[in-house]
Amino acid sequence: MNLLLTVFEIVAPVFILAGIGFAWVKLGFEYRLQFVTRFAMTLAVPSLIFVALMQTDIPGGDLSRFTVATIVANLVMAVVFWLIVRGLKLEQRTYLSPLIFGNTGNLGLPLCIFAFGQAGLGYAVIFLSVTALFSFTYGIYLVAGKGAFGKVVREPMVWATLLGALFLWRGWQTPLFLTNTLELLGQMAVPLMLITLGVAVARLTTHRLGQAVWLSFLKLAVCFALGWSVALIFKLEAVAFGVLVLQMCTPVAVTSYLLAERFDADSDAVAGMVMVSTALSVGALPIILAIIL
Repeated sequence: MNLLLTVFEIVAPVFILAGIGFAWVKLGFEYRLQFVTRFAMTLAVPSLIFVALMQTDIPGGDLSRFTVATIVANLVMAVVFWLIVRGLKLEQRTYLSPLIFGNTGNLGLPLCIFAFGQAGLGYAVIFLSVTALFSFTYGIYLVAGKGAFGKVVREPMVWATLLGALFLWRGWQTPLFLTNTLELLGQMAVPLMLITLGVAVARLTTHRLGQAVWLSFLKLAVCFALGWSVALIFKLEAVAFGVLVLQMCTPVAVTSYLLAERFDADSDAVAGMVMVSTALSVGALPIILAIIL
């Protein structure tokens, strides 16, 4: 009973905030998605990442092992889903990106914060940063047929990760007034990301729900198995283990739909996967969290 209450206390704020965004749109209120997303990804999320890395007390060896495990997990996942897409004769431009890239920012980051606290945040931002780099390069290449390597160096989240890692390595701290400012900006990131997720899902429409259902179950099963296996192989400690598995199991990222729409892939099919996998996560992520805890 205590475990169920703990899991509920962790996941309820995440899905309530996303539900607020969903209801906001359905009630007909204005929500400028592009502005809020740009604000969050330019200021709030980079501030959260930088401060989390600068202030983390995770031992360097554990952090390095987790980083390598994250890279390996994402590479193996890409290979496995490439084989699955080829085996099922699905269109690679449409289906491979949403199967590989989960919502490690809007959903994964808040979930790890609520589940594992400050230590979990440190690991979660590492996972998010690795997947963001992967998404900005290989992810865009999958859909567009060309990379966007120049976008990586212009992305504030990338620089926040690099600077945060440098400050962590050198043991540096920003002046208190600047740290307080960055912390205030970072505190906006979680509610903004969750409400925006609800808004984005509410605005999606699709006629391809049937296929999306079994693909979403397939994605969840494969990602859970891979995440658990990689965490065991690298002998991650409890918090790192939990973060890796949770982040691997996050639903399809909304950015996969945006890329499909932009580069003329089958955006209707991707929208279905975003909607179904996000709905599936409402029931699946609490179960996964209960298993981990």
